Amino acid sequence: MSTTFNSNPNPSTSFESIHSKSVRNFEEATENILHFMSKMININTLFIAKNDKKVNEIKKVINQNVVLLEEGSSLPFHETFCKVSVDKGPEILLIEDIMESDLTKHLGVTANLGGGSFIAIPIYYEDGENYGTICGLDTNKFEFTEQHVEMFQTMSSLLTYVLELDKANKEIKELSVPIVPLTKGIAILPIIGHISDNRAEIIIQSTLNSSINMSLEYMIIDLSGVSRINHSVSGYLLNIVKLLKLIGVTPILTGFRPDLAIKALQVDVNFNDVEITNNLEGALAHIGFVLNKK
Repeated sequence: MSTTFNSNPNPSTSFESIHSKSVRNFEEATENILHFMSKMININTLFIAKNDKKVNEIKKVINQNVVLLEEGSSLPFHETFCKVSVDKGPEILLIEDIMESDLTKHLGVTANLGGGSFIAIPIYYEDGENYGTICGLDTNKFEFTEQHVEMFQTMSSLLTYVLELDKANKEIKELSVPIVPLTKGIAILPIIGHISDNRAEIIIQSTLNSSINMSLEYMIIDLSGVSRINHSVSGYLLNIVKLLKLIGVTPILTGFRPDLAIKALQVDVNFNDVEITNNLEGALAHIGFVLNKK
């Protein structure tokens, strides 16, 4: 099958569409990139795989005519074309006939496909650690061009950039929920700043996960850094409290500043069933800890 770039009167417009779409994470970025590439290169299957040097998992895939791969499927890493690409390093891997190449003809996946062509290049983190590969596969012979090579190289670099952004975003989210263990079974969650819908979801999920992972009995929620209280914020706090109770963790609210206390009264939210103390020392005293001053 002789192939070139698909006809596009303004290819830059398609490339810009990747940037015009708002993506929330690496997974969404990979989907957009593969859809963009599928419009520009007429190869049957485009996919992105992740590997840990043991298992190769297909994270995103687009099949044009024949379903060659399915999302979520996996194989032992050493049995895949992706390993051949990773072993080659940061250079593009081009195999016009997988049945004839010494790199692939011995693999079981080659026999299953019965022939075809393959192109791939690794995706790296900024520190050089390998994430996986971005690949193209066809059971018919495919004529690769310099434009194809350039596209795969560009997308590999772009995905490295997105990986780092996604990693940084996750680190920021973790920092926004700094759960501090005090002693066995007890931790503090200091909530600082404004609580948006998105941040509330992060706080709730992180609090529940940490409570389970740390086998907590008590979670002290310090509100002294909260910028304002309204119906939404109060609702978030009550949700955290209810969910903590459901998993067997006793929540204690502390740090209500006078202005927050007045606002909480104004929005008429019922905290009657919630343990509330003046400060951290009071919360610890409620649990049974005594501060010895020498």
